[in-house]
Amino acid sequence: MASEASGVPTPADSAPAASCDVPPQASHGPSHGPAKGHGVFALALGSVGVVFGDIGTSPLYAFKEALHVAAADGVTRAEILGTVSLALWALILVVTVKYVLFIMRADNKGEGGVLSLMALAQRAIGHRTTLVFTLGVIGAALFYGDAVITPAISVLSAVEGVRTIPSLEHVFNTQMVMLIATVMLLGLFFIQSHGTAKVGQLFGPICAFWFATMFALGLYHLLDNPGVFRAINPYYAVRFLTHHGFAGFLVLGAVFLTVTGAEALTADMGHFGRWPIQAAWLFFVLPCLAINYLGQGAFALQEYDAAQHAGRAFRELNWFFEMAPDVLRLPLVILAGAATVIASQAVITGAFSLTQQAIQLGLLPRLDVRRTSETQSGQIFVPQLNTMLLIGVLAVMLTFKTSSALAHAYGLAVTGTMVVTTFMAFIVMRRLWKWKLPAALAFLVPFMALDLAFLSANALRFFTGGWLPVLIGAALFTVMTTWVRGAQILSDKTRRDSVPLVDLMEILRARAPHRAPGTAIFLTSDPDMTPVALMHNLKHNKVLHERNVVLTVRTAETPRVAEEDRIRTQAINADFKKVEIFYGFMESPNVPKALALLRKQQGLKFDIMATSFFLGRRSIVPSANSGMPLWQDRIFIFLMKNAANPTDFFKIPPGRVVELGAQVTV
Repeated sequence: MASEASGVPTPADSAPAASCDVPPQASHGPSHGPAKGHGVFALALGSVGVVFGDIGTSPLYAFKEALHVAAADGVTRAEILGTVSLALWALILVVTVKYVLFIMRADNKGEGGVLSLMALAQRAIGHRTTLVFTLGVIGAALFYGDAVITPAISVLSAVEGVRTIPSLEHVFNTQMVMLIATVMLLGLFFIQSHGTAKVGQLFGPICAFWFATMFALGLYHLLDNPGVFRAINPYYAVRFLTHHGFAGFLVLGAVFLTVTGAEALTADMGHFGRWPIQAAWLFFVLPCLAINYLGQGAFALQEYDAAQHAGRAFRELNWFFEMAPDVLRLPLVILAGAATVIASQAVITGAFSLTQQAIQLGLLPRLDVRRTSETQSGQIFVPQLNTMLLIGVLAVMLTFKTSSALAHAYGLAVTGTMVVTTFMAFIVMRRLWKWKLPAALAFLVPFMALDLAFLSANALRFFTGGWLPVLIGAALFTVMTTWVRGAQILSDKTRRDSVPLVDLMEILRARAPHRAPGTAIFLTSDPDMTPVALMHNLKHNKVLHERNVVLTVRTAETPRVAEEDRIRTQAINADFKKVEIFYGFMESPNVPKALALLRKQQGLKFDIMATSFFLGRRSIVPSANSGMPLWQDRIFIFLMKNAANPTDFFKIPPGRVVELGAQVTV
């Protein structure tokens, strides 16, 4: 299938109309995987920085928050071991088994992520269903909540490490920490417009050094207290949950912070390929994280034994930073700062990529998507989104002030996305891979139970911060559903008011208008109906060009479309030709480039600078009698007015564009 993306570059028609069939060959374009010539090691190293940046900064705050909840009524050795065991088995079950062994197999021509999975599930079913569409939109909306919270909590947790340096403990108060974090985040967002290709080359080595440092810190304390290795036994995790009831459930919500960022394994498959990501996780990232969490547990056990021996209360420390000797504390804070900036960059890039997919799949209006690299397709910049993310991140940080407070807000968005991912993966397994029901249920039941347990545990934190990602997700869900619904209403109304193209041919044959030299291209979302701009041109200018092309831009439910499958043409008569241009949801439309390809492939004779592009621009007026409430009409109209200029979006030469407008109610 293919859903029409911004197929008609008019405010009214820029939204997707009803889905239409993609020509079979369009779905067989080349898989977008890693570039040839790159070795698995180089790709795995690159993935360490981009894919694992988020989950790699979790040790800064995850164990600290989980143990804080566990120690609310005092702490015991069994509770420390239970917390470590929960963290380890969360990494094993959620990331290794669920994502690495199962979800990463459900790739869409090499691409992953919630919208890629949605497109794959829809293709498996054969048409757009309300359930899959709703799940995809929920997953995408929740990701934006994650994209707002991740930079704030990551950078704050790193900068807070400066307060563990004895000589600076009283110099850097909360306000100073927030000021430094604000400066770092401002710098991060301001460089986005310049691209991150050059800086990105350092991501892998820096993060590899970061993981190696975590491994060394963990090993340093493990040698002092090797007894913590008992936490590898899942008995301690199960015993902790069964013996602590509601309190254990609260700890489970905090433990989930250890796996935030797991969804990046699938989202970045298109950049690095499945095998390099899996190899990096299994042989490097997982061992480093596991050893670090065991080391933090060993350090906590040391503190517990010291407290028991001295007859004092157990101190809750910033375990990660205080594992390091005092002399290494400042370099560790600087390294952690670099790692959290890289993690934040990965999330921001992911938000840009998700937005591009959402625009192409018709879930969002056109936005200005700029390429910042001539060679790397994933290097894009979305100015409007960058500004909104910056405002959101700073607002969140100024509201919550500390990483501990933000930790309460973090888990709900990620758990919601994981529930969506599990269910859509089940659909793919059943309908596309043709798994038998017992085998598919063997995947669905245990992992959905695990996801729902984490979701319920994080839902208990709703009033202490969990409301934030829900609020952001609800706002984005409303925007996306309003855009899709409003676009469908507008498309239906346009179709009712339009003349079928075959009928127009009969009218023109009976009453031939004046003919103008050159080629006219009319962009439309429905090639079977007469484009509004063509009707206006005939009605008001009473002229028809020598050659006329009815052009439709469609988005396939695959990441990319092969060049030989890019264009499909159909001659209507000697004067008219239908042209359909197909793009994958990871591609940016470029109409002149596609037309040049058409000229090369089919020998179509026309000069782009002697061709007129006719666009229909419509002024939308809200109506209480439309298919949406008045408040949704107003949101839809606002989105239309703020959509990117279609001339820029489709890369059409501005001097060749003619816009013809009309007013329509919705």
